[in-house]
Amino acid sequence: MSTEKRIRVLVVDDSMLFRTVLSKGLSSDSNIDVVATAGDPFEARDKIIQYQPDVMTCDVEMPKMNGIEFIRRLLPQYHLPVVVVSGVSGIVFDAMDTGAVDFVAKPDMSSVNSVENFIKEIIEKVKIASKAKVLCEQKESKTGKITGKVNSAKKIIAIGASTGGTDAIYKIINALPEDAPGIVIVQHIPPVFSRMFAERLNDTTRLHVKEAESGDLVEPGKVLIAPGNQHMKIVKINNKYKVYCYEGEKVNRHCPSVDVLFESVAKEAGANAIGVILTGMGYDGAKGLLAMRMKGARTIGQDEKSSVVYGMPKIAFNIGAVENQTSLNNIAQLIYKMLR
Repeated sequence: MSTEKRIRVLVVDDSMLFRTVLSKGLSSDSNIDVVATAGDPFEARDKIIQYQPDVMTCDVEMPKMNGIEFIRRLLPQYHLPVVVVSGVSGIVFDAMDTGAVDFVAKPDMSSVNSVENFIKEIIEKVKIASKAKVLCEQKESKTGKITGKVNSAKKIIAIGASTGGTDAIYKIINALPEDAPGIVIVQHIPPVFSRMFAERLNDTTRLHVKEAESGDLVEPGKVLIAPGNQHMKIVKINNKYKVYCYEGEKVNRHCPSVDVLFESVAKEAGANAIGVILTGMGYDGAKGLLAMRMKGARTIGQDEKSSVVYGMPKIAFNIGAVENQTSLNNIAQLIYKMLR
């Protein structure tokens, strides 16, 4: 019998039907205890005080106060990890910027398979969130934009991230100069949301960002983000890097997988690459980053203090894959120095 402490969860959603489905689904896991539910943020605030949950799931569209404003007001007072549950919309990234740890798309309630897959995903996200740090103060800090020329010729930057990664990636991309080397990214993210994330970065940073498609060139000033549920590799053709995206079995429990990308970068780019591993649970990317370093690439790992979940960077550091470990706010500047 497991002696591990059960995760206390508060479910917040204005739909009674969905609250019931979510509560029963979460409670089906022996490590999770749904201690309370709430139909709006004001009821949720009282339940937080009364039950002191470890994790809160929260809808975005709710009466009296939307979920984003609720999270914004909540986190400075209660450092409570929040998993946003929402329809397919770019608004989830506003919630992530505000301080939510992760998000899950609501299922098609008419599809049994959709609901079952949703329950599996939300259980996993809640377990990860229970071990995450709420970094609301860090999310308010800014990384200054870097100006000045860099050596982009033949260079490539590869980035891997999971839980907490959308905000971390934004901070790095937003700081890098327009002539930065081509950047390839694997963020553990569902289909459709990967495109929305790319479009959001494209609209808010100086670089050209898009969801990757097979055949896309990796070029200076351009960022390619792996599609949700497709692995992404790079290949070198006529001294140019191109990406190849494909459906495949999960690697390290993920598709896309950071290891798949990093191992291809090690093989094709060698010492012309910079590898960056960011916040996230698990070990995806650690072996790939080590392969990159062994081929002469420069490698960077996010430190524990600035990581929402210090899992992927920790394992990479422990196996010797990380050449430089630093805080999130220093990573863009460190990349710039490496390029100079």
